Amino acid sequence: MRKDIRIAGFGGQGILMCGIVIAKTASLFDDMYAVQTQSYGPEARGGASRTEVVISDEQIDYPKVESPEIFVAMSHEALLKYIGDIKENAILIIDPDLVYEDEIKDIIDQKNLVFYKSHATDVADKVIGKKIVANIVMLGSFVSATGLISEESTKKAILDSVPPGTEEMNLKAFEKGMKIVEKVN
Repeated sequence: MRKDIRIAGFGGQGILMCGIVIAKTASLFDDMYAVQTQSYGPEARGGASRTEVVISDEQIDYPKVESPEIFVAMSHEALLKYIGDIKENAILIIDPDLVYEDEIKDIIDQKNLVFYKSHATDVADKVIGKKIVANIVMLGSFVSATGLISEESTKKAILDSVPPGTEEMNLKAFEKGMKIVEKVN
């Protein structure tokens, strides 16, 4: 079982942290193999960035994602930049407040994607009170939608990864994310 995952958004959204937590969950707490890589433009904030994670139950011989089977998009620009090589029947999870759903219907139909929505940024802002945890809200949605890594192990990886003093807020964000994800097709 090898799963290729891509998470993309703009710099400053915590995209890289999200990938790190997924890889840490799989490798340290769920007894799988994982490799995480990242790519971002020269801009510190605002430019498209992505992180890719390969998770497998066997040793990983090639660490790069060639065609993601799971794609999480937290900005429209990043989605358009990085969706070209997505596999047929892949899972696509978007934040509909930052990705223009009407503009991607053709891609969803052509590739027969399993499509989910998570209002991660809105929930982070209005429910948690900190937009900065939108990545952890989306992480919860990822766990709920894919079942690829376990909820309990992800909580351990979050606690192991977030800055001291933010643990409770991040766990709350994660739990909200698990509840808000909705399957569209």
